Amino acid sequence: MSRIDTLRRALDAYAQFYEQLAPERLDGLAALLAPDVRFKDPFNDVRGPADMIRVLRLMYDHGTPRFEMRDRAVGTERCYLRWRYTSTRDGHNAPWIIEGMSELRFDDAGRLVEHVDHWDAAEQVYERLPLIGWLIRRIKRRLQLKT
Repeated sequence: MSRIDTLRRALDAYAQFYEQLAPERLDGLAALLAPDVRFKDPFNDVRGPADMIRVLRLMYDHGTPRFEMRDRAVGTERCYLRWRYTSTRDGHNAPWIIEGMSELRFDDAGRLVEHVDHWDAAEQVYERLPLIGWLIRRIKRRLQLKT
């Protein structure tokens, strides 16, 4: 099997796991991970399957998250997933929606070595907070290019 085939299969399995993510399935993620896996998002930077699973488990403490994979790409060294995260949040009527992209690196056995999320925390999280949101929106308006 070629390296690209290995990456494609690993990416498909990983994307499918995220689309079917549920609290009772989280421990099964360890089978897809390398022992020294790194998970990084705007709020976390952890190593090891146990810490990565712990971060994902925290999502369920405050809501009901769901991932929808919107697009995917396989490069020569890395893979990419474009996704939409939706969650009902405790005490909120409107769903919490975050659009982002994950940069993934797999080893030769198809296990995940690195997962780095790229998404705009300022726009998609901080701006939604009452006091901080007002301040960030004001700063953005001042920095906008005037045409």
